[in-house]
Amino acid sequence: MVLPGTLRMVAWEVTRSCNLACVHCRASSVHGPYEGELDTARCLRLLDEIAAFSQPVIILTGGEPLLRPDIFEIAAYGDAKGLRMVMATNGTLVDDATARKIREAGIRRVSISLDGVDAARHDAFRQVPGAFEGALAGIAALKREGVEFQVNTTITRMNLDQVEDLLALAQKLGAAAHHVFLLVPTGRGKEMAHQAISAEEYEKTLEWFYEAGLSCPMQLKATCAPHFYRIYHRRKKERLENSVPENPLHAMTRGCLGGSSFVFISHRGQAQPCGYLELDCGQLKDKPFEEIWRDSKIFRDLRDLRKYGGKCGRCEFVTVCGGCRARAYEKTGDYLAEEPLCIYEPRKK
Repeated sequence: MVLPGTLRMVAWEVTRSCNLACVHCRASSVHGPYEGELDTARCLRLLDEIAAFSQPVIILTGGEPLLRPDIFEIAAYGDAKGLRMVMATNGTLVDDATARKIREAGIRRVSISLDGVDAARHDAFRQVPGAFEGALAGIAALKREGVEFQVNTTITRMNLDQVEDLLALAQKLGAAAHHVFLLVPTGRGKEMAHQAISAEEYEKTLEWFYEAGLSCPMQLKATCAPHFYRIYHRRKKERLENSVPENPLHAMTRGCLGGSSFVFISHRGQAQPCGYLELDCGQLKDKPFEEIWRDSKIFRDLRDLRKYGGKCGRCEFVTVCGGCRARAYEKTGDYLAEEPLCIYEPRKK
């Protein structure tokens, strides 16, 4: 019997509408409006359902969550239920008044994406002139209001040469954390699949990120990059021998969390393993959230590592890595297949 995991994080696409048109967008978001988005009452009931059995971090995302008129009501309600409410925004709509509302609604941290160290690179990625300056202005407004923020970066061939400079920029801006994402070619991102870095570049980048984390004062986290945790645990003995303290963030998590401790909820109330793996694990219009989390066949499959195929299934690091289930599905049509962007060869059992 495979028991449900402890729900630690919910990414909730509160709206699919967006004021940008980013080349890598998993949702292919545009201005909208989109039909079928959950109304305020159902949103608040969802927070009730979540809080009734767990206390996860709730990421209010999109699209652009600030385009939803009731976003601060939703955030404040979740905060009052004891949930840690955070927000993922592109930053261009954050002025002083909005930053104040963010703070007053109890949103504990805001992530803003920077995918280049200058306007030319970032705006090309976001496909809207002024997006870079808008993101920096949003960060400045958050700082004035004392709202903690982090910088997110999606790594592709377009900015691979800037990853060290992007980390330095995040630190210079005063970010609490820098999270790097490895491109998953779904949604609009399929059109830039050729911009995905190679498996060898992937490995080299994560090795660099590990080294950077040993001395960086910010919290660093690799997302959609489960191999990082193989690297982290492989070098654990070396780290301990050199008396380098463990990063507690990495000690308590693993690679792919989809279905085991993480869930994505779409703008129409579909539960999915993650935003990049658009599989119907249950509809909120049909079932309460806890029942979906507990009983979804897909979630149960993902929790049972014995079902993983290919070299993921025989890898000694499967419990800490798991491979990217979305990349596996995009490549093969099987969400339990081996991760296609991995150069590691497991020891034979």
